[in-house]
Amino acid sequence: MNIRKLLSDRILQSMITAGAPIGAPALVSPSTKPQFGDYQADGCMAAAKKMKTNPRTFAEKVLETLDLSDVAEKLELAGPGFINIFLKTDYLTDQLTQISADDEKHLGVETVEKSQKVVVDYSGPNLAKEMHVGHLRSTIIGDAMARIFAFKGWEVTRQNHVGDWGTQFGMLLSYMEEIDEVSESLADLEEFYRKSKTRFDDDPAFAEKSRATVVKLQGGDENCLAHWKAFLNESLGHCSKVYQQLGVLLTQDDVRGESAYNDDLPNVIADLKSAGLLEESDGASGVFLDEFRNKDDERAFIIVQKSDGGYLYATTDLAAIRHRAGQLAADRILYVTDSRQAQHFAQVFLIAKRAGFAPEQVILEHVPFGMMLGTDGRPFKTRTGGTVKLMDLLKEAQQRAEKLVAEKNPDLDAAARTEIASVVGIGALKYADLAQNRTSDYVFAWDKMLSLEGNTAPYMQYAYARIRSIFRKAADTGANCTGQLKLAEPAERALGVKLLQFSEMVDFVTDSCLPSMLCTYLHELAGAFMSFYESCPVLKADDDETRSSRLALCDLTARVIKQGLELLGIETVEKM
Repeated sequence: MNIRKLLSDRILQSMITAGAPIGAPALVSPSTKPQFGDYQADGCMAAAKKMKTNPRTFAEKVLETLDLSDVAEKLELAGPGFINIFLKTDYLTDQLTQISADDEKHLGVETVEKSQKVVVDYSGPNLAKEMHVGHLRSTIIGDAMARIFAFKGWEVTRQNHVGDWGTQFGMLLSYMEEIDEVSESLADLEEFYRKSKTRFDDDPAFAEKSRATVVKLQGGDENCLAHWKAFLNESLGHCSKVYQQLGVLLTQDDVRGESAYNDDLPNVIADLKSAGLLEESDGASGVFLDEFRNKDDERAFIIVQKSDGGYLYATTDLAAIRHRAGQLAADRILYVTDSRQAQHFAQVFLIAKRAGFAPEQVILEHVPFGMMLGTDGRPFKTRTGGTVKLMDLLKEAQQRAEKLVAEKNPDLDAAARTEIASVVGIGALKYADLAQNRTSDYVFAWDKMLSLEGNTAPYMQYAYARIRSIFRKAADTGANCTGQLKLAEPAERALGVKLLQFSEMVDFVTDSCLPSMLCTYLHELAGAFMSFYESCPVLKADDDETRSSRLALCDLTARVIKQGLELLGIETVEKM
């Protein structure tokens, strides 16, 4: 049950009855302080402003028809027009009991009513090189969103739009022909690329051969295609190891690179021409867009075919949109890339809609993110200024976490320490990124992300492990863990309200594609649990009924934390 949505729908209906303009939002949000109730509605003030009427008078009129008697203990008008909502404790208890007994394990999250399909385009490494730190944000943000959509009941199609086509492959394939032990040489793709690029820059004959190889590859030469496929398999093997280590759900079946659309690119050009959108400028073909202009007020010209007949990223992206909206029948298509590509996608989306490649009802959505910075405020690099390989970063995360685990729990055996370090280290790396507002740049700092305090993965994982330890102790004492829930103390009630907000937070993240808000929620939930645990004895409760109720609250909290972290692609451990 999404309580926030229930309240918003009821209040909005009363606002409309009171004369609010269509589209005026109810603006319901959790209250920041208990004296203001459990939820607060601020929409009356905004609606009254549009209506040019007194907001408090308008709010009084709204309250005349607002019936929340089945869920609210009382409604309170405050300030210039706030409506404070105090929920019934019995209602909260009933809702908690229902989600606690939910066999589907959705913890109150309602799945979509009808089948909806979403395509999530993320990761997209260039297969000419190993995955590096620049691929991290797209990979983990996209993976989290795919998991969340699937949890909500959407039919999810993951698309790994890898860079597997283009001029650089002529260079790489030509170099492959000169190597005796190809598989051994490809073990380090960065080194292989560097050597081939050096040859390309220093040897005119090799450069000419590389250009000729590109033409042969694009023309379907069997030998070139065989070498190309061998190279791709090796490179994708590198990616698969990273995805496995990172705990990302992408597989080889999700790979659909630039090359997959190559045969359709002439059709894209032909269809743009048929739609009356294609024009020429300086020998190149493209689409003029009135909506995008330069400083001289000249229309932007989006090139889809160069004067030499070659195609660009825009052409491939248009073909991909048509495939996803057509063959995959997507209702919503997400592109998780860095914010520097925002204008590119805005232009491509506009062209796709005008050309009919995506029907009007299909949502095309860019999910941009900022950059990962070093402590110097510049893009994150190695100490020597080089690109950080993603696999090296993951190894360092585990090594640092293992050192931390050894310090905190020196009695753990080596195997347990390594297992916990893997979960904590990788989780810390991912959570530190996901907890940031994705549109902002953020500073990468090991000490902060591995801290057991604050909004970090180790803190959340420790909170979960701490709750699980309560049940191990309860088992030793024979305490009953299946009693009826009750919310007698303020801390119990506050925890119960926060637990019920999991559903609305999942809905919000599905709509906004802001996984940082789920991180914030989980941190607040862990804080509410700590307050409850400190003020409400669990195993030493005064009576069996209270102990059983509090154990039920503990269990539900652990389940929500675990599920929330799973949606972010982060594992938990039973002991830390």
